[in-house]
Amino acid sequence: MTQPSPRDLQFKSINYTGLDKGARLIVTGAVHGNETCGTRAIERVMAQIDSGELVIARGSVTFVPVTNPLAYRLEQRSGQRNLNRNLFPNDDPQDFEDRIANWLCPLLARHDVLLDLHSFNADSEPFVMVGPPNNDGPLQPFAHADQERALAKRLGVRRFVDGWLATYGAGVQRRLSDASQLQTVLRYGVGTTEFMRSTGGYALTLECGQHRDPQAPAVGYRAIINTLAHLGLIDAPAPAAVAAADIEALSMVVVHDKLDKADSFARTWRSFDEVRVGTVIGTRADGTSVRSELDGRILFPDVNAGANQEWYYLTTANPAFAKD
Repeated sequence: MTQPSPRDLQFKSINYTGLDKGARLIVTGAVHGNETCGTRAIERVMAQIDSGELVIARGSVTFVPVTNPLAYRLEQRSGQRNLNRNLFPNDDPQDFEDRIANWLCPLLARHDVLLDLHSFNADSEPFVMVGPPNNDGPLQPFAHADQERALAKRLGVRRFVDGWLATYGAGVQRRLSDASQLQTVLRYGVGTTEFMRSTGGYALTLECGQHRDPQAPAVGYRAIINTLAHLGLIDAPAPAAVAAADIEALSMVVVHDKLDKADSFARTWRSFDEVRVGTVIGTRADGTSVRSELDGRILFPDVNAGANQEWYYLTTANPAFAKD
């Protein structure tokens, strides 16, 4: 495929505002260009609004069907780098994603709630990435956990994962030889939801299914409609929360790095595969076995990771989430 010139591309958002006051919602799709289920879901909802089938009665909703137009045009995850890392405005933009950030970050900051729609590579069921509990710590201070988790339980899925930035940060600390670089490198862990929380809002990433799953756009569509109803933007019955007994909630607790490009997995792992203490995850280049140190589930196994990059995460059950 011929590489499009960034100068041939532009950014697009569409806003619908109701007559009465209410929450300001933003819904994003195709932050990664090969994850198109969010784009299709957003287009379906906008068509209903444009036809009059749906009416934004209060508050406002902004749709960004294609957040990264370069990656979307190329039909690949990234344009020149991963947009969903190191997402901050940049006075001296070095790549196309920096330029997206200079447009997207102020747009996010003008809203109260973000629903970011994604998909994933391996076959698995949809899940929601949620933020931290309320805290005033230095890593990711947050004050809207109750509202965020209430919305998460109404998106229409049963699986929830938290602990991303703290676990990523611990891995950064472990691999850094120069502790003074910590804050700089931690910025790489900030994506759409983390930036949104930093502006005083709350945010969810919904992983709608496998990239080519024909049901993934429907998962995204249902989540948008449920969010509009839950926030009161449309006149519709409030969506019910997923039953506590059906919830599978997991917390990311540790990330393991690939130390050598020859490190290899013992099997083809998929996110949420179960592991037990002692389960062989893989083998180091020197023949040493890598075993799970806990009972839980593996997350984001990356067979293509390079040396000194994240190889896989481990999660443990978080029963408190169902009670929140």
